[in-house]
Amino acid sequence: MKLYQNEISSATSRVRIALVLKGLTAEALPVTILGEEAESRQAEYRKINPQGLVPALLTDSGVLITQSLAIIEYLDEIKPEPPLLPQTAEGRALARSIALAIAAEIHALLPPRIGLHLKTTFNADADAVAAWSRHWVDEGMAAVETMIAGRRQGAFAVGDRPSIADIFLFPQAISARRMGFDLARWPNIAGIVAKLEGVRAFQENAPAPRR
Repeated sequence: MKLYQNEISSATSRVRIALVLKGLTAEALPVTILGEEAESRQAEYRKINPQGLVPALLTDSGVLITQSLAIIEYLDEIKPEPPLLPQTAEGRALARSIALAIAAEIHALLPPRIGLHLKTTFNADADAVAAWSRHWVDEGMAAVETMIAGRRQGAFAVGDRPSIADIFLFPQAISARRMGFDLARWPNIAGIVAKLEGVRAFQENAPAPRR
């Protein structure tokens, strides 16, 4: 397998965590994602992934899978142990709900292409783009905290072993902390992240800081 990735990408971080949890490996193919000249915006990469996003996984059979949730569920299907979804239908639904709340409602509003569009179309300066990002992180993480607090049973987001909920939560929480948020404002999230930081797959695959 080959993974088109970027180390600052929290979406890439999710897939890298899942690979380690599964004991799988994929050749890393770096793709730059910052600035107008980023490789992800160029026609050559768009031929590979029409969305121009990372991560993208090229399977051993030559099939390209895009979107981190689809990639992670693919990995869970080709190697069922250890499972990345809870055992019960309700638990699986909650784990997916948390993952999608992060991927679709928080992270989707934060990537470099969003900031670039705000700058070029609406003349937003760096402070305005940062305020935009902080707003959606603050609102979104508060909602996820409430989702977890209302139904949490176990050490992690859904149960006593890491699931896709934690795989999505961890990189977003690390990014939020780097933005200046004190995770203590979301006590359940803070407790879960503290536990995940002691798990090698998470500890070694957090998104890299932007330089």
